[in-house]
Order: sequence, then structure tokens, then C-alpha cells
Amino acid sequence: MPLYKYEGMRRADGRTVKGVLDAESEKALRTQLKREGILLTSLRITSSADKGREVDVKRMFQGVSRADIALTTRQLATLLRSGVSLVESLTAVIDQSEKPDLRTAMSDIRDQVNQGISLSDAFARHGKYFDKLYCNMVNAGEHSGTLEQVLVRLADFIEAQNRLKGKVMGAMAYPAVMLAMGVVVISILMIVVVPKVTSIFDTFDRELPIYTRILVGLSEFMAAYWWILFLAVALVVIVFQKWKKTPKGEFRWHRFVLRAPLFGKLTMMVAISRFSKTLATLLSSGVPLLTAMDITRGVLGNAVLEKVVVDASSSIREGESIAEPLKASGYFPPLVTHMIAVGERSGQLEEMLENVSQSYDAQVESRVMAMTSLIEPLLIVLMGGMAGGIAAAILVPLMQMTDFV
Repeated sequence: MPLYKYEGMRRADGRTVKGVLDAESEKALRTQLKREGILLTSLRITSSADKGREVDVKRMFQGVSRADIALTTRQLATLLRSGVSLVESLTAVIDQSEKPDLRTAMSDIRDQVNQGISLSDAFARHGKYFDKLYCNMVNAGEHSGTLEQVLVRLADFIEAQNRLKGKVMGAMAYPAVMLAMGVVVISILMIVVVPKVTSIFDTFDRELPIYTRILVGLSEFMAAYWWILFLAVALVVIVFQKWKKTPKGEFRWHRFVLRAPLFGKLTMMVAISRFSKTLATLLSSGVPLLTAMDITRGVLGNAVLEKVVVDASSSIREGESIAEPLKASGYFPPLVTHMIAVGERSGQLEEMLENVSQSYDAQVESRVMAMTSLIEPLLIVLMGGMAGGIAAAILVPLMQMTDFV
């Protein structure tokens, strides 16, 4: 979205207001400022569009990551704990930041706070970096007078989620690279190498073995129609992605993922860890339960589990517990729902959810290691078997030719 630098006048007191906001359009920005009681007097785009559309290469490789948000949050908490005022703390964080986009956002947040807007509302103006969970927790911290503690919890939460994601992605990266390299090597063999080698079979009087004839046929087809195969694969991927974006397609795909062998259980473990950690962090920061459930639903990344949380929220509104609808869904294990039920009865729901999260973090790590140790040798055997099969289909007829001669 474009980044707009604006200047206006607050209707309530006539004070001049300046700031930077990202919005879908100028009309959307005007509407947003009008809701906040600000009369717009000047406006200009500050993104690359007003710089001759030059590409800022440095900025392209300096995107704001979740780790940057966690670091900024922790720095802000440390400064506030040391007795530094909020505006001065924000200024120090801006000076410390190495990311241009984050500095711009934090500068606008400081300006808004300086003009009397709450910190949570200022963060909410930059939803690209500070999501609903972040803003609600900051809002709860402001109202309860525990902003420093909430910011520390936020930093811990973001770092924990980054570690969990890093473990899963890091463990899956090597097998994925191996598979991609294997596909490339086999494709080169079939399209380039095999046709050159098998051309000598044209002088062979005897009938070739069935597996060699299949190999030659596949190789000739791939060499002649590789572009059709490429387009077909691309078309399938595009159609699949479009289908997956429909509500029905997304739900069915996410349900398939949860039921898939090997990866289904891992996906469920990661989701339970996220659910427990997010809900525990929000509740311990003073966010109301129903609001916390609504925010937690958005971090699961699975439409099936999101529906489970929506059903649980409806049950809570009717006076029921959280544990029962989670148990009835069939997706949350009995141990998890039992611990949540015990936490509700004892008034220690946050602690129980934190325990569930820690337990599942450990289970995710051990399962990822087990899957990696299983997948890697399977891929090696698979790729080796395919390469060996190609070699055998070529060498056996060559040996027969030698014997015949």
C-alpha cells in the first residue's frame, strides 16, 4: 500500500496534526482521518511512487521481519522499565533501528503519541507491522498500568513463535532442496543425456528390453514436449492456488492437511502450540477472553481449526467452558482439553495453557527431528533408485550388444 504523509487539523481543539500512514488509496486515508476527527489540509505520497518510481535496492533487502519487531518491543520495554518517558523511549528506539521502513513507522507512532493518541491506537495505524494481537495486548497493558510487562510478554511471544517456525522450516529445508535437485537432475538426464546415449541403439538388430523401450519413449516424449509438460504443471499449480483461495477449497485443503500422514500430526501440534501460547499471552496481559479467542483464531493458519475456535467462542457466550467444544471437535487431544478444563476450574487457565504450549513445543522439535531423519534417507534411496534404473535400462542393452559382437 502507498505511504502517505499528511497534515491536518483536529476538529476538537484546532491543533495541527502531522503524520505518516499507509492506506489503500487517498479516499481511504481521508475516511480514516475523518473518523478520528481530523480535517485534512495537505497530503502527499512518500513511497517510491513520488521518486520517479526508482527501485530502492537497499530497502528491498531490508524488509522488517518479526525478529525486528520483537527486538524493538524488547528495547521499548527495557527503556520504560528504566523510567524513561514513552516519547523519549520511542525516540531512542527509532535511533537504534537499522530498518528504514520500521524507522518511518515508529517515527509516525511517536508523533501520534506526542499529539495525545494512545500507543495502541498509534500501533494500529501500522497494521503491516503490528497486528491485532499486538495492538490489543498493548491496549490492555495501557489500561491496566502494566505496559512494560506486556511488552516483555509480547517480545517473548514473538521470539518463541519465530523459534518454532524456524525449527520446522529449517528441518524441512534440506529435504526440500534435495527433492528439487533430484527432480532437476533426473529431468536433465531424461531430456539431454538419455537421447544422446540411446541413439546408438538404432543400429541394434535385436529387440530392446521392455524397460529400455519405456525409458526411450519417455525420454523422447519429454525432449519433444517439455514445454507442454512445463505449461501443464504451471496450469495445475495456478488452478490449485485459485481453488485453495475459495472458502470451500481452503477448508477442504486444510482438512486434508490435518489428516495427511506424517505432516498432519505435525501441523496439528504446531497449531495447538500456537493456540495455547497466544491465548495464554493475551489472557495474562488482561485481554478479555472472547477478544482473546477472536485474536487467537487468526494466528492458527487453518480454516478447520479456526471454525473450532469460533464454535468454542459461541459456547463461551452461552456460559459453557472452553474445553468442551474443543474436545467435541475431535482435533484437540484429550490431554490438552483436560488440562484446559482443569485450568478453568482452578482459575489458572493461563498457566495451564502455557504448560500445554511448552509441552507441544518440545513435541514439535522431537517430531521434526524424527521426520527429518526418516525423509532424508528415503529421498536418497528414491533418487538413487531412479538414477540407477535409468543407468540399468541403458547399460543392459549395451552389454547385450557387446556379447552379440
